[in-house]
Amino acid sequence: MIYLDTSVALAQLLAEDRRPPAALWAETLVTSRLLAYELWNRIHTRKLTKTHAEATQELLARLAFLELEQEVLQRALEPFPLPVRTLDALHLASVDFLRRHGQRVALATYDERLAAAAKALRFPLFDLLQ
Repeated sequence: MIYLDTSVALAQLLAEDRRPPAALWAETLVTSRLLAYELWNRIHTRKLTKTHAEATQELLARLAFLELEQEVLQRALEPFPLPVRTLDALHLASVDFLRRHGQRVALATYDERLAAAAKALRFPLFDLLQ
């Protein structure tokens, strides 16, 4: 199972210089409900709604969503081994929730700060350079 971070979803949608490998989309993908809000916010902010709405909906339809349950929110309030931004804390808490409930999960992210925090927590990272 791969936990998809917003940075990877945006790279796919916006055809950035770096894009996730095709192999990623064959995996079981899970993410926090937070990703949908982050994604739509960036699409709207960049005024790409007309051109990217359908692709955004298709990408979101490929994902399984983890809700921001109380257990996830509580974990996000606790300290992390490295300083993290608020939304990153929620994503890391979501990965931690899945792992504590017996799921084998790797994080797919292009965000270096999030990746460093994940490594400090000993969360495996999905190789996006495949």
